[in-house]
Amino acid sequence: MNLMAGMVSQFDNEASLQSSGLSQQEILEIDAKRKKVLTAFQKMLRIRFKSLGLLNLALTHRSVSNESGCKFNNERLEFLGDAILGAVSAALLYEKLTARNEGELAKIKSVVVSEDILSGIARELQLDSLLLLGRGEDLSGGRTKKAILADALEALIGALYLDSGYKAVHAFVSRLILPEINRVLDKRHYQDYKSLLQVLTQRLHKTFPVYRLLKRSGPDHDRFFWMEVSVNGQVFGPGTGRNKKSAEQEAAKIAYEYLTNRDRQYPLP
Repeated sequence: MNLMAGMVSQFDNEASLQSSGLSQQEILEIDAKRKKVLTAFQKMLRIRFKSLGLLNLALTHRSVSNESGCKFNNERLEFLGDAILGAVSAALLYEKLTARNEGELAKIKSVVVSEDILSGIARELQLDSLLLLGRGEDLSGGRTKKAILADALEALIGALYLDSGYKAVHAFVSRLILPEINRVLDKRHYQDYKSLLQVLTQRLHKTFPVYRLLKRSGPDHDRFFWMEVSVNGQVFGPGTGRNKKSAEQEAAKIAYEYLTNRDRQYPLP
C-alpha cells in the first residue's frame, strides 16, 4: 500500500507526467468545452480526478498520435489498468466465492474481464462518445470496436489508480465488476449465440443454421445491418447490428431462445 501511495504522490511532479507521455503544456491545452465534458463524465461516474489531463490521456487512442505526430496516447495506461483490473477482480472473486476452487475462479474471471464484457461496460459509461480518435479510425467505426472500447476502460482504470490511489480504484472497479460476476453466476452474461445455435441445430436436425442479409443502411463509416437465420426451414429474426457479425449474433439469439424455451421441448445442449 505504501508503494501505491508513493506512486500517486510522485505523479504530481513533472518527471512523472512525462513518464506517462503527458506534459504540463498538453494538460493546459484541454479546451473549455472538453473540460466541461470531462467534468460531467466524472459526475456521472461518481469519481473525481485531480488531473483532468490524466483522464483525457486515458481517453486518447493511439490513432491520434499516429495522425498528429504527438507522442502520447492511452496505451501505457491500458497496460497498467489491465493489471489492476485483474487484481481487483481476482480479489472480489476470492472473497465472494469461498467454496470455489482455483480453476473455477479462473474461468469466471476470464469471462468477467473479457473483451465482450469490458466493451459493454465501456459503452454503458459512454466511453465511445468521449474517446479521442484519429480521423481515419473514427470514420472506420473505431467507436464501435470492442478492442478499442475495452482498452479505453482499462486505461481509465489505470489513470484513476495513478490519480487517486488503490482505494478509489478498488471501489470503482468493484461497482463495475460485481454486477458482471453476478450475471456470470446466473448465466446472464454475454454468450456466443451463433455457436450455441449451431450445436443445437446439429443435434436436432443434423444440419447448420443459414444466415441471410436482409438489408443494410448508412454510409460506410456508420453502417447498420439486418440479418435473419433459417433453422431447418424455420426463419428467425431479424437481428440488427453495426456489422454483420453482431446482427448474426442477434438473429441467432432470437432463434436459440425460441427453440430452447418453446414448451421446454428441447433441453439446453
